[in-house]
Amino acid sequence: MTKAQEVYEKVNALMEGGLSRTEAFKKLAGEYGQSVNSLRGSFYSYSRATGNGKGRPRRRETTPEDALADARAALERSIVNIDREVEVAEERATEAVAEAKAMKASAAERKAAIAERLEALK
Repeated sequence: MTKAQEVYEKVNALMEGGLSRTEAFKKLAGEYGQSVNSLRGSFYSYSRATGNGKGRPRRRETTPEDALADARAALERSIVNIDREVEVAEERATEAVAEAKAMKASAAERKAAIAERLEALK
C-alpha cells in the first residue's frame, strides 16, 4: 500500500467517524509529522488516480442541456450546504452554551482569587 493510499483510506475512515475532511487532515498531519498541505496533496493525487475524485467535465461546447444540468447540480449542492451550515451553527451554539455555563460556574472562584491578590497588594 502506498502512502497516498494509506492517507486516502485514513482520511475517509476519520470522516466516516464524524470528522470533517479538514479536521481529518489536521489529525493525520500531527500523526505523520507532516504539513496538512502535504497530506492533502497525497489524498487528492490518489483520489484522482483511482477515479474517485470529482473531475471537471470535459466538453467542447456547452449546450443548453449542459448549462441546465450544471445549474441544477449547483442548486442541489446549495441545499446540502445549507444543511451543513445549520449543523455547524448548532454545534457552535452548543459549544457556546457549554462555555457560558463553565464560565458562570467558575466566576465566583475566579473573582475571589483576584480579590485575594488585590488585598495582598494593599
